[in-house]
Amino acid sequence: MSKRIRISSGSTFEEQMAYSRAVVDGEWVFVSGTTGFDYAAMTIVDDIVAQTDQCFRNIASALEQAGSSLADVVRVTYVLPDASLFPQCWPVMRQYLGKVKPAAMMISAGLADPRMRIEIEVTARKRTG
Repeated sequence: MSKRIRISSGSTFEEQMAYSRAVVDGEWVFVSGTTGFDYAAMTIVDDIVAQTDQCFRNIASALEQAGSSLADVVRVTYVLPDASLFPQCWPVMRQYLGKVKPAAMMISAGLADPRMRIEIEVTARKRTG
């Protein structure tokens, strides 16, 4: 039986909404939808490109705590309230996932806080060898 490990970013959202930033189950790492908040300061900038970059830095931190990395991402989901802004994110996406090229999906939907311009969720597989 695989051990389940919960990873926290320290975000107040996790406690308020009863979720973990990431969950490790065996060789799999499931990173929750992650926004462009700087979780240490609980601040967010208005720019979607900067938010996308912060999302990936937050995700990379969670993956590192889980014993994984962005190089291990196999699936990514992007959620944007305004789909017309998605092309602005592509250079940042290429910067972080350009060599990995995981399976991906983009959804246009409202987010919990109107300051949020993007939310990113990933699934990664821990390398065992």
